Amino acid sequence: MLLRDFIRSGIEALGHLYPEAEARGIILSLTENILGTRSYTHIIEPETVIDPEKLRVLESAMERLSDGEPIQYVIGRTEFCGRVFQVTPAVLIPRPETEMLCAEAIRIAAPGARILDLCTGSGCIAWTLALSVPEAHVVGIDVSVAALSVAASQERLVSVISSGVEAGAEKSPSFIQADIFGPVPSDLGQFDLIVSNPPYVLESEKAAMRRNVLGYEPELALFVPDSDPLRFYREIARWAGALLVPGGSGIVEINEALGEETAALFRDEGLVSVRILQDFFGKNRFVLFQKATV
Repeated sequence: MLLRDFIRSGIEALGHLYPEAEARGIILSLTENILGTRSYTHIIEPETVIDPEKLRVLESAMERLSDGEPIQYVIGRTEFCGRVFQVTPAVLIPRPETEMLCAEAIRIAAPGARILDLCTGSGCIAWTLALSVPEAHVVGIDVSVAALSVAASQERLVSVISSGVEAGAEKSPSFIQADIFGPVPSDLGQFDLIVSNPPYVLESEKAAMRRNVLGYEPELALFVPDSDPLRFYREIARWAGALLVPGGSGIVEINEALGEETAALFRDEGLVSVRILQDFFGKNRFVLFQKATV
């Protein structure tokens, strides 16, 4: 089969799930990852033939995509903050908004900072900060053993793609299993910065979500009950009170509809300089806070 014909038929096959432009992007990503082609190969080399063995791989992938499985899970990786990270159905696929959280954290963190990433999931935040903040010491916490396995395995992928420029960071992140709703571990030490992108999507918001999210991404990493939507932030504030150094900072990603309520929770927990930041869509998306110096 010609590459151009596969791309055309693939776009048509995903038409029941995605707008044409999005379907095209998915198919081009698939062919680039499986065949090593570029997004324009089928245009400048219209007679490109797909190797029969690779075609079987593509057809198997198309079955998964046609069922609604996200392209990131099908190819096993995604881009985040200019790097490539492994993702599996055990972890949430990182969103562009979370790149803003990382950018703000990098701005805040001084060289040598000790950074704690709560609800680390795939570890993309922890790795991004470890690779971006000179001499940072980063710890990622999650309750899911499967997620922590993915986070720890990022080191192999990072070392492959970084060409030695970022040789695994000054110090690779440490990943620890712990339940944020349990006791704060006494042996973690103190941190200059705490970051988190915890579950914050309300159960009642499920109806508005796409099939490729609801059917495949882990509910544990996404949803909170409508009856207690700030349950994770209450615990983050508790951990921040226990683990931040005086004057240390925190930044969390939030539900856009609960910005003021989330900010008030951190104030009520005794944290100071609490403010809300908006994302690139103008929606309330992050809360920043500090621990008082006295």
